[in-house]
Amino acid sequence: MTNTHPRGADMLVRAIRQAGVKTIFSLSGNHIMPVYDAILSEGLQIVHTRHEGAAVHMADAWARLSGGVGLALVTGGPGHANAISALYTAAMSESPVILLSGHAPLSQLGEGAFQEMDQVAMAQPVVKAAWAASDPDTIAADFAKACRIALSGRPGPVHLSLPTDVLEKLATSDSLPGLEAYRPQAVPLGEAEASGLMARLAQAARPLILVGPQGLTDAGRAAVARLQQAGGVPVVASESPRGSNDPSLGAFAPVLSQADCVLLVGKRLDFTLGFGRNPTFSAECVFLQVDADSAEFERSARAVGSRLLATHQADVPSALAALALVRQEVSQQASQWRQQVELAVAYRPPAWKKAESSREQALHPVQVFEPVQAILDSHPDATLVVDGGEIGQWAQACLTAPHRIINGAAGAIGAALPMAIAAQLAYPSAPVIAVMGDGTFGFHCAELDTALRYGAPMLCVIGNDARWNAEYQIQVRSYGADRTIGCELLPSRYERVCQAFGGHGEYVEQAGDLAGALQSARASGLPACVNVSIDGLPAPVIRQA
Repeated sequence: MTNTHPRGADMLVRAIRQAGVKTIFSLSGNHIMPVYDAILSEGLQIVHTRHEGAAVHMADAWARLSGGVGLALVTGGPGHANAISALYTAAMSESPVILLSGHAPLSQLGEGAFQEMDQVAMAQPVVKAAWAASDPDTIAADFAKACRIALSGRPGPVHLSLPTDVLEKLATSDSLPGLEAYRPQAVPLGEAEASGLMARLAQAARPLILVGPQGLTDAGRAAVARLQQAGGVPVVASESPRGSNDPSLGAFAPVLSQADCVLLVGKRLDFTLGFGRNPTFSAECVFLQVDADSAEFERSARAVGSRLLATHQADVPSALAALALVRQEVSQQASQWRQQVELAVAYRPPAWKKAESSREQALHPVQVFEPVQAILDSHPDATLVVDGGEIGQWAQACLTAPHRIINGAAGAIGAALPMAIAAQLAYPSAPVIAVMGDGTFGFHCAELDTALRYGAPMLCVIGNDARWNAEYQIQVRSYGADRTIGCELLPSRYERVCQAFGGHGEYVEQAGDLAGALQSARASGLPACVNVSIDGLPAPVIRQA
């Protein structure tokens, strides 16, 4: 007689399907073979990567673009360890990634099991929650709980370890959680609270609303735009470790220092905002705060003390929606201040239009991006992925796109290439351009194999200055040009690496050749790398003249 009871692995994969997840980013290994077997039966897609960290970066990009969870599945032990650092980028970008990791059998813990380690403890510092499944009858509920935690409040990654004996053991029931179990738990901002906050801002001469990373997702940008249209208060979203000096915000830093009342909506008062102190903010600036995490109120109070006037617990989407419903009269003074902020954010130095390299066989970073922008302007779903040190900052200053993903406040590099693959799978008919430095390319260039296997013809534009330029610039500023060390790279022909995998490669040393190289790369229909020799300049710090 055939046993019809499902295994724990079957219950897990059925829960994944019930959650609406159809694509899983993964690298195989011993501990997760039962999950692979169950995935095959359920017909879900596995995007099989070359490194566990890349699988997490792909899940991160997928989550940011879709607004749902991104799912990474890796094996236990060292496979799990390889995935951990990528979770930090997801955490700092508030991306709802779920990392499922195989795990040594529960029955063998403490006995020296194969690749046994305390995976939950390893993940805890970089996730909202981490635990190990313990029973095939509850593993589906575990996954539903992971979805809810990842999506609720301040979104972020969650880890669930999967012991092999739990995956292989038969469940006594095939019932799954209700759909509600997977959904985020909203924390709304009340109408009275929203009105009170907007009234306090209206009393200020130079008010601002600052939104955290959730204001720069696709849905977040739309919500920020609605709030901006609804009232006279300028709204600015930021997800960069450079905070007010984020080059994508133009000359915002000087106007931020003039603000006298700032409402933080899901934006931490941390290092990216100078901890609320001079010179980032005026010493007289007061703060209001809306956040899903009440611990942020304690952080802000420690930073600015009595200048924190009001706090309300709510999630960012609910708060932005509630604030946008408040209608107020806009004074001439408020209108002028808003225009001042908008002009500052939009400002780019006029000299950039004539920028050229000081060398014959290299481009100024600004010269790289005009033909890149033309491609991004060609499709309503074009996606820009930006990573790297100084070249990443130049790209953020010069480029815009309908969809945008950056490495975020984590400041960690290496994510761009795998993120671009996920973006291309999400928008298969649209151009996806990943701008990165030569240092970044070295982290996950083997994922070009993944791009070829899954038909993801994304375009990598590599700014090649033959060094770890961010670190070089720090050393020059801090110790002098004669005290630099550990920053040198070779001017390698990275486009040939792409060609070796079966993709398309172009090398550019002259500005006049770049547009044609980009067109050839796009026309190839293959994953492509355009390797551009650039000046190793410091990131721009933009100030209006």
